[in-house]
Amino acid sequence: PFPKQERRLPVVLSRDEVAQFLAAVRKPKHRTVLTVMYAAGLRLSEALHLKVADIDSSRMVIRVQLGKGRKDRYVPLSPSLLTTLRDYWKAYRPTDWLFPGADPANPTPQKTIQNACLRARRKAGLTKAVHAHTLRHCFATHLLESGTDLRTIQIFLGHRALNTTARY
Repeated sequence: PFPKQERRLPVVLSRDEVAQFLAAVRKPKHRTVLTVMYAAGLRLSEALHLKVADIDSSRMVIRVQLGKGRKDRYVPLSPSLLTTLRDYWKAYRPTDWLFPGADPANPTPQKTIQNACLRARRKAGLTKAVHAHTLRHCFATHLLESGTDLRTIQIFLGHRALNTTARY
């Protein structure tokens, strides 16, 4: 048997720190990816693998196809995020992938967004360790602080076990 591993609580930014961090992201495309991750609680791979057709503005949902565990789910699309996505679409005109890479046949590489996070953290002057996944933790925590029940947050995040969501 192996000894139990330490379970540290995740780093969570305040709402103001999230706004400061996102404002420090230089490229609009990278800022939009990170905004989608925060506003919808998506993992980096889920955000980067979104297709233009996954944004359903009539139902105000985003379809996450084959997320972790190879499961599909829908997450809410806020009006402000829809506005951000429309502005992004007008500027970049993606056709298949919502966030295409240098080769439009493939999505933006994860490392590109991870590097953008590191630069934005330094530029924003944040002392907390901020990674792309931190925005997912912030999404869950801010929902909980605003009164959303844990079960609803679990569904939005696509967690199988409530314990996983409680750790967030």
